[in-house]
Amino acid sequence: MSLKLRDLIRQVRACKTAAEERAVIAKESAMIRTAIREEQEHYRHRNVAKLLFMHMLGYPTHFGQLECMKLVASPHFPEKRIGYLGMMLLLSEQQEVLMLATNSLKNDLNSSNKFIAGLALAAIGNLATPDMSRDLAPEVDKHLSNSNPYLRKKACLAMARCLRKCPDMVEDFVERVVGLLNDRSHGVLITVVQLMTQVLVIDREYILEEGGGQYDGDEEAYYESPTRTAFLKLVPSLVKLLRNLLSMGYSPDHDVGGISDPFLQVQILTLLRLLGANDVKASEEMNDVLAQVATNTETSKNAGNAILYECVQTIMAVESDDGLRVLAVNILGRFLLNRDNNIRYVALNTLAKCIADGAHAARSGDGGEDGEDANTAASALQRHRTTVVDCLKDPDISIRQRALELIYHLVNQENVEALTAELLNYLVLCPRDHRGDICLRVLKVVDKFSPEDRWRVDTLITMLTIAGRECASSVQSATVVYISQSSEDLRAYAVHKLLKAIRDDDGSQQGLLNVGIWSIGEYGDLLLKPYSYTPPSSGGNLSEVAELSAMAPESAPVTVSFMELEPASVVEIVEEVMNRHTCPLEVKQRALTCFTKLRERFENSADAATLEKIQDLVKKYEGSSSLELQLRSCEYGALINAIKGVSVKTGDGDDIFGANQGSESVSDTVKTAAKEALARMPVVDIKLIQRKRAERADALMEGDAMDPFDAGSNDDAAPAPASSGGGDLLDLNDIFGGGTAAPVATQNGNALKSPSAKTEAPPSNDVDLLADIFSAPAAPAPAPVATPAAGGFDIFGGGQPAAPAPAMENNLFAPQPVASNPAPSVGSSVVDPFAAPAPTLQPQQASTPAAVPSSPAAVGGPTPSSVTVQGFSHQGLTVEFECTKPDTWNKQNSLLVAKFINTTDAPLYGLHLQVAVPKYVTMEMKPPTSTTVPVTGGSSTKQVTQTVSVTNTMLGTKNLMLKLKASFTSKGTKVEHMATCSGFPAGQY
Repeated sequence: MSLKLRDLIRQVRACKTAAEERAVIAKESAMIRTAIREEQEHYRHRNVAKLLFMHMLGYPTHFGQLECMKLVASPHFPEKRIGYLGMMLLLSEQQEVLMLATNSLKNDLNSSNKFIAGLALAAIGNLATPDMSRDLAPEVDKHLSNSNPYLRKKACLAMARCLRKCPDMVEDFVERVVGLLNDRSHGVLITVVQLMTQVLVIDREYILEEGGGQYDGDEEAYYESPTRTAFLKLVPSLVKLLRNLLSMGYSPDHDVGGISDPFLQVQILTLLRLLGANDVKASEEMNDVLAQVATNTETSKNAGNAILYECVQTIMAVESDDGLRVLAVNILGRFLLNRDNNIRYVALNTLAKCIADGAHAARSGDGGEDGEDANTAASALQRHRTTVVDCLKDPDISIRQRALELIYHLVNQENVEALTAELLNYLVLCPRDHRGDICLRVLKVVDKFSPEDRWRVDTLITMLTIAGRECASSVQSATVVYISQSSEDLRAYAVHKLLKAIRDDDGSQQGLLNVGIWSIGEYGDLLLKPYSYTPPSSGGNLSEVAELSAMAPESAPVTVSFMELEPASVVEIVEEVMNRHTCPLEVKQRALTCFTKLRERFENSADAATLEKIQDLVKKYEGSSSLELQLRSCEYGALINAIKGVSVKTGDGDDIFGANQGSESVSDTVKTAAKEALARMPVVDIKLIQRKRAERADALMEGDAMDPFDAGSNDDAAPAPASSGGGDLLDLNDIFGGGTAAPVATQNGNALKSPSAKTEAPPSNDVDLLADIFSAPAAPAPAPVATPAAGGFDIFGGGQPAAPAPAMENNLFAPQPVASNPAPSVGSSVVDPFAAPAPTLQPQQASTPAAVPSSPAAVGGPTPSSVTVQGFSHQGLTVEFECTKPDTWNKQNSLLVAKFINTTDAPLYGLHLQVAVPKYVTMEMKPPTSTTVPVTGGSSTKQVTQTVSVTNTMLGTKNLMLKLKASFTSKGTKVEHMATCSGFPAGQY
């Protein structure tokens, strides 16, 4: 025999461990299952009650669902009550067993006992499915006109559930709902108002999402729907009802905290908000009562605050006048002074939403009145600006975050300096994971409302000093752009201030180091001159003005001066940053660029020892383990020697620049090109970048494969592969025997042809990484070829020129996608002030193909849908490439599917294929579908394939070539084989 409910509760509460509790529940669950199986009817209600208790504790009780159905069908009220309670708690509307209760619900709805009918209505309001709603709606409708208010209010809630499940029935019950609004019972009134609110929401969703049958599915159709039109006629009745509640004296049945029925008032305000939206006539009818609610409601109790909050929501949603909106903002301003954090949070959240919605309406041009209302609400909020700013000092993080969101909406031309200073103060105290987002928002504020260039640059430098470690690369890039666009006087101020900030920093603010070292490299010559300026007495330069105000209370303008520095001091400061053990690799790369540019800036002002030290610092990383540092060190060393007029020889005695062979000096052309490579970066034209991005977007939409963003392209000249100077470790042109094109140098986008060029590859003398992998002889790199400069990139985006993208509104410095085939540039101060990116060695590209002759062919000729090219065949393994063109608009892209054929009588294990391509080909290789190649031709044999995507950038000039290296195990023997695949159709691959 199972326990009584109170005994089960005692045993559970007496358990000291979870294991004991689980044991008690498991034992009792077994007893209940036995009772269910033996049909012990006299214990059924007790068992369901115990199952409800177990359900509250989180234990499974699904086995008692049918018992609930049996109790619901019982003729006795106590059993029905337990059955309905169990059904509402243990079942959900997704349970198919719920359909068994439909007939019992219909019988109980027709019961003369109001409590039984009330139980059925409550169950319908909680669990009704679409089918049940459609079947039981007539019975529920009868109770809407029942003489008992107890059943009428329950019927309203049940009807709301039925209409939500069957929205197409809404219009059939509108008239009945309208008649209930004259009921004298407050309980019925609150449920009727709630039902009307639900009907409006359901009707709107039905029209907008599904079209509502005869409606078009747009917003205008909802505002003209019959349901809304019928309810709009009741606005005077709702206003009168609300006014009666406000003027009603003390009523013990409905009084809460001195306020008459606040729940009904809140429901009426919610309904008025839905009815007054986009309806001027209805809004005018409710304006007076809204003002009465806003001014007469007591705020000492939470019930009054709830009514005021709902009133503010209604005022902001309907077509109210300016004075009413100002009153609503003032109410929220009083909420901000409340000591309850919940009320302050609600006020901040509502203010931010109202201001944002008003600004959006003004921008969308919905009408002059909308814009005026938005301006009025915003101007009224400015009076509470001090209170909002004080919320930034609240210990509750949620309050601080909401205040921060609101401050962004408060910023305008008049208060931008004061509010930005508050944002920077908060930036010091906020959690680090929030700083990045705040920096981006401050950047947008500064970009939109900055009163002058000096204040903008000063603000960004201060922000980098505080949160340089967390700020995004777009913030650093924007700071660089603003400094480069400023006047020479402001550049001098910025570089002096950045040098001071770097000197005082502990090396943790990477963003500050990036911007500062770049500025020192670009404008280092300005550090050799003294600089002074007089800040305005009204403020505007943040930290300096604060210091000056503390030193000079009389507010007289004070001249701030920066002393001139010696070249050796500048170099020493940058060297100290670079030598820190915590210095990031990215900062070291920029420091090398800075040293190289300082060598040119200090050419005529520094002593020989300083110039020699700079060159030694550049050459220090020629043997670095970082490929990027090693590459920059070698290339920058060659540039410095070129400026000095010293010829740099390769291992075979040739000049690294391919000019003045056999001479100890370089030509004037090379010297001029080297100086221009280290010249100041031209001013970034944001409008030009946006126009180029738009052109690029239009070209991609039209299917044009040409890049309109490539400002230095030459249509008449044949494309030549770009390479870095001084022995390129990844140079596959000579490995494949493809030859080299005449080197072309560029100076700020103007092509300069070298006096001489080699057409034959020199003897091999450099170490090639790929040669070691394939045991093939190494090959030297061709002469350097510079690529034209292109704009529209993120300076701190990782060293890669960015591919143009469509212009984005209000975000000029968004990170851009990386170009698919960037080429390093010698004279790249225009494109990348921190030198060319390091070449990347793909694991599957490490091989050295053999040379094959290439014959030019017309690009874009007819291409078969699929071409099969033989790779190689060795010891039972045959490799074939099925070649296709994935993009019809870009003939350079090809998709090669390698198919592995096993002609032996045993499977091949450990398959591994390596592919190397020339420099003018880029490749992406996916892993094979399997490393075991089964015997080809067997039953249920699945062929092993491997996909290779290649792009021939010199299609029509050079053919596609592959160097293959395959390794596998055949019958226990390790096999390796190298081959060259060059049978691709000329001019097509």
